[in-house]
Amino acid sequence: MTAYFVIKIKFVNLHVQTYEQMKLKIDHNSPIPLHAQAEQLLRQMIELPEYKNGGLLPKEVDLAKRLGISRNTLRQATNKLEYEGLLIRKKGIGTKVAEKGITTNLDNWMSFTQEMSEQGVGFEDYSSKVSKVKASKKIAAFMGIDEGAELRCLSRLRGDKDGPFVYFESYFHPRIGIKDNEDFKRPLYEILENDYHVIPTTSKEKIKARSSSSITAERLSIDSGEPVLVRERFVSDPGGRPIEYNIGFYNAEKFTYSITITR
Repeated sequence: MTAYFVIKIKFVNLHVQTYEQMKLKIDHNSPIPLHAQAEQLLRQMIELPEYKNGGLLPKEVDLAKRLGISRNTLRQATNKLEYEGLLIRKKGIGTKVAEKGITTNLDNWMSFTQEMSEQGVGFEDYSSKVSKVKASKKIAAFMGIDEGAELRCLSRLRGDKDGPFVYFESYFHPRIGIKDNEDFKRPLYEILENDYHVIPTTSKEKIKARSSSSITAERLSIDSGEPVLVRERFVSDPGGRPIEYNIGFYNAEKFTYSITITR
């Protein structure tokens, strides 16, 4: 298992308003390597208002000239920040600052609404629909029902003021009796517990990264082939009986999943 550590550096001279006003200077006589100095300056740059919300950085050749270093030296610094998820390179476009993402913990699961509320993240529903569907082989195997059996599926496209960033599909076991006109404005698991007397207790999860299909890309307003996080949930009640199969497609630039492991 690989552990990732982010070192937070506090800079005392952060009263810079724009890139043009910022004092960008490399000390070629310093024992600190040039790429390390460039990295520190980049960390200050990406906090500037013009960059911190996904802005494009100056062209590599221009920035290297201004710093008086080679492009290879500058690339060492940008590679470090890209590895940490702070910068994103896009072919034919350039290098941009990653937008502030949402981090959710895997050691304490809850509904999306509860996750966002706990972190103080505002969101909105772009679409929400309950439909009758036929159980696929995978869902039927988890729920212990016949393949092709009818069940209810809740599909939701959710995001913030800047646009959608996650698409969910929740499939419910037929015994729950989800209504076609159910109002899902409240947290899902709160509805299941209070209205249907079903208590979600265990969630087995699978998370993987993959390239977005054309349908997913259109839903999330990204380019086809861009990375998305795919999260599957197999939710059961205290007796181990299946309740819900949920699959979510997340804009990979917006979300980070973390897990705390105690030895």
